[in-house]
Formats: sequence, structure tokens, C-alpha cells
Amino acid sequence: MDQDMSKIEFLRFNQVNPSELMGIVNQDSLRKHLIDHPYFDEASLQTWMDEKITTDATHGCRIRAVYIGGVLAGWCGIQPDGNEYELAIVISQKFWGFGISIFKSLMCWAKELGHKEIRFHLLDSRPEYKALNKMSTKVHTTELSGRCFTTYHVTVGQ
Repeated sequence: MDQDMSKIEFLRFNQVNPSELMGIVNQDSLRKHLIDHPYFDEASLQTWMDEKITTDATHGCRIRAVYIGGVLAGWCGIQPDGNEYELAIVISQKFWGFGISIFKSLMCWAKELGHKEIRFHLLDSRPEYKALNKMSTKVHTTELSGRCFTTYHVTVGQ
């Protein structure tokens, strides 16, 4: 694979073209692994992006757009989850092979931000991940907005 094609970059949401991002977050192949919500239009996407920019400015959080080989692939981050924090990785299906690299970057961010443990919710339609099980202190089912997720409590700094 061409080195440039596998380069992962993380940019702030204010550096992203909203219409490019809308094309990704409205993909059905991606939406089926997320909490149900209406498709985005320009106004709702801008509101959502503004919320993510606010979250990014919050202590303990970091939200970024993900570019792979110079192409917008989706977004990721560390965001509040009740009184704790969770990882989010939302990338276009054609970039799913980069998920582990993005996860590793997020775990480095979690360490930088001083987190001891972080949650990772995956829709229960996803397979069980043995590596996540190994690094987790607890794995359980969580219901969020009417969907069931496998929640991994991942120790930071391993």
C-alpha cells in the first residue's frame, strides 16, 4: 500500500468541510452500528458539529475528524459518558481496517488527558473483540437510546 494512502491525520472540526462530513455520517452502512437518529441536513449537522467543538473544549475530551490518505474518513474522540468518558470511532466502511490504529491513538490521548479507565460502547451487532476483552476490567451490556451495546471498561496506560 502507498505510504501516503495509509497516513492518518486528526483535524479539529472547524477545519472540516461540513458537506463532506454529512456524506459520511449519513451512510447507511455506518448508521446501522450507531444509535438511531434522523439523517442529518445542513442545519442539524452544523448544530451537531458545534456541539462536538464544545465537547472538544471540555476538560478530559478530544474530538477530531479523521483523514486517511488525505480523504475524510469520519470522526473519533473522547467524550463524556455520564460521569465517565467514552471512546467514539465513527468511520466510513471503506476505512474500517484502520480502526485499530485509530483506537491506539485514542488510548494515547486518554493517557495524555489523565484518564485511568475509559469506556468503549460497540453495538451488540458487532462481534466480540478478544483483544478488548483482555484489556478491559469489565465487559457488560448497556442500553443506550433503545439499542443494546457491549460496553468495555478499558484500562488506560497498558
